[in-house]
Amino acid sequence: MDKSSTFILWFDQIGIEDVGFVGGKNASLGEMYRNLAPRGVKIPNGYAVTAYAYRLFVEKTGIKDQIKQLLDGVDKNKLSDLKERAKKIRELIVKTPFPEELKQAIFEGYYHLSLQYGKDPDVAVRSSATAEDLPGASFAGQQETYLNIKGNSQLYDACRKCFASLFTDRAISYRIDKGFDHFQVALSIGVQKMVKSTASGVMFTIDTESGFKDVVYVTAIYGLGENIVQGRVNPDEYFVFKPTLKQGFRPIITKSLGTKRKMMVYSSKKGETTKNIDVPDSKRKLFVLTNDEILTLSNWGCLIEDHYSWKHGKFTPMDIEWAKDDSGIYIVQARPETVVSQKNRNVLQRYILKEKGNLLLVGHSVGTKIGAGRANVIKSAKDINKFNEGEVLVTEMTDPDWEPIMQKAAAIVTDRGGRTCHAAIISRELGIPCVVGTTDGTRKLKHGQPVTVDCSSGDEGFVYEGSLKFEIEEHDLDQIPKPKTKIMMIVGNPDQAFEECNIPNEGVGLARMEFIINAFVKVHPEALLNFNKVKDKHTQKMILEITHGYKDKGEYFVERLAEGVGRIAAAFYPKDVIVRMSDFKTNEYANLIGGHDFEPKEENPMIGWRGASRYYDDGYRNAFALECRAIKRVREEFGLKNVIVMIPFCRTVQEGKSVIEEMKKNSLVQGQDGFKVYCMCEIPSNVLLADEFLDVFDGFSIGSNDLTQLTLGLDRDSSLVARLYDERNPAVEKLIGEVIRVALRKGKYIGICGQAPSDFPDFARFLVDNRISSISLNPDTVIKTMLMIKEEEKKLGL
Repeated sequence: MDKSSTFILWFDQIGIEDVGFVGGKNASLGEMYRNLAPRGVKIPNGYAVTAYAYRLFVEKTGIKDQIKQLLDGVDKNKLSDLKERAKKIRELIVKTPFPEELKQAIFEGYYHLSLQYGKDPDVAVRSSATAEDLPGASFAGQQETYLNIKGNSQLYDACRKCFASLFTDRAISYRIDKGFDHFQVALSIGVQKMVKSTASGVMFTIDTESGFKDVVYVTAIYGLGENIVQGRVNPDEYFVFKPTLKQGFRPIITKSLGTKRKMMVYSSKKGETTKNIDVPDSKRKLFVLTNDEILTLSNWGCLIEDHYSWKHGKFTPMDIEWAKDDSGIYIVQARPETVVSQKNRNVLQRYILKEKGNLLLVGHSVGTKIGAGRANVIKSAKDINKFNEGEVLVTEMTDPDWEPIMQKAAAIVTDRGGRTCHAAIISRELGIPCVVGTTDGTRKLKHGQPVTVDCSSGDEGFVYEGSLKFEIEEHDLDQIPKPKTKIMMIVGNPDQAFEECNIPNEGVGLARMEFIINAFVKVHPEALLNFNKVKDKHTQKMILEITHGYKDKGEYFVERLAEGVGRIAAAFYPKDVIVRMSDFKTNEYANLIGGHDFEPKEENPMIGWRGASRYYDDGYRNAFALECRAIKRVREEFGLKNVIVMIPFCRTVQEGKSVIEEMKKNSLVQGQDGFKVYCMCEIPSNVLLADEFLDVFDGFSIGSNDLTQLTLGLDRDSSLVARLYDERNPAVEKLIGEVIRVALRKGKYIGICGQAPSDFPDFARFLVDNRISSISLNPDTVIKTMLMIKEEEKKLGL
């Protein structure tokens, strides 16, 4: 078959080598239909109206010369003139009949599709641009898609509109920007069986913000998928960890509920193919996808990514659209991801906010940068000429019509949309910080108001009042030498783990469970287990709202805690991740939702009922069981066997044995399947009886903060004696040096996870001199401390 002079090519006749004939979208659909459908990936069938058909249409009808005349002298900066010319070209294309042989070929293809799916099947009609001989061109999102098209008449109209969409304002502007001749790019059309979507979404086989390559990121909404791309709806979000998914585990490490206020459905109204309706409140509070569906999609994502990586001879993460109807889930589009995967991973760039400001808005962060400028609140694309370079664009949502001004923005803020909406995709491509889904940014921010948009702190993005100071750190990771002493990290926020794992490290020496409970769970475990004992009506209402959809409120605690721990463990996999079991003090536990009804009041919580003493006590035993269930899920269901647990504030050897026994009752058995249990060394008794403690535990991690206060007999929270608090006190250093010697003699792990090595270079040198196994540091101090430790090791001849 000569593909260069054919009107119609079916999906099973084309592959990614045919971009020049059928455009990127169609070539990719054909590639998957031919190679991945036999492996279980469900893809609706269809055909491509070729680029040859487009060229024949514009040349045989004589409109090519008319289009050239209309484009002669066009200036993309004269928006009204560009708009007028583009409109005339589109009208010319739409009113010009197709050559009869092309029209009949399209109808014949539709007839054969009806033989497979029934008479007059509803189809999606998508534009698919070619870009042969134009390296670096990306035409995704430049042209149009038409959904729920049924019958020859609607199909014919949709095809003409697709050809016309090659000349939208934005497409013309894009080609001028790139220096392309307008007739170097042709248009193909994809005609694909429509999935009668009850749900739909977008899936990336890479984290779109950090570039972390080991996750599948899935978004989901109710109804047709256009709402998610256009940013009309804040979707559910899910992360699945690829390495253990491929081993047969079920590693859904994040599930975030979106608001999903609207859904696009088919319309029976004449002249209208789709419409938006409200989603009932009860459905908004439920996840769109079941766990099995999330895992099915993620497995397909891995198959698609692996196939394209093999085809291209290099790692090729994918951007995939999916849809679900009553018969199951289908893949409807896939293309290589072309933004975050192209970044130089050897250069670490960190944006650091140096000032505090009044918080105005919170939404989803896009990228990891910070930007500042005057807010320009624009609600309609017809007013984009009022936007000035360097301002912060504030709007309800964007579509391709906004692109001419988006590239001039210091930052972007939208009311609606998730991290796969148009505003997110374009700002990511442009490298501009963007906060989407703030709900009411256009109402809260005033026109001309100076604001700072901060996307440097994980999944949540923040908008602050005023132009705050920030700085940018850059490090060439190839130039940073690796010391013999293991440098691990202290990680508290799971949302930042995918970004922080790019910093040179040997794993996580301390992941604080209480931080994860605070951020991910928020509710006191006893308030979930004994909800009827919560006295305050308002608190009851909050707990019911938070745990909506969970029959077992304890399961809410387990699932959310497992996700938080799992996200950190996945980010640093397969390196060790040491998770300290909860170490709230009673006054801190009381501050969790519902906590006041279950916590005693203590005069000095710092040395009261905390750490190990709670775990086997009747007052907390059942809550500790939830913590154990979460760790068990991370290791056994997620397959993240790199998790090691650590017991804090263990006062006596017998207490250590009691905790080990309590964990065993909850199916966390020390030594089973490589499961290790460490102990915090933060009480003088831990040092004095180090031999005995290390007969119970697999290792020690020194907590220099508490060890200092208990050695010197002072409360580090008291400003009256704060001047005496110093981890470098000779008595503290003597204890630390002694416990390192004991651990090394017994062949047990010995590290430190206190604050001191991050703050004091001389203390870090002291640890290296004593041959400590690992030092855990705060992320912002890792590189400078690593360089200093390497120098110290040279002096010691290590």
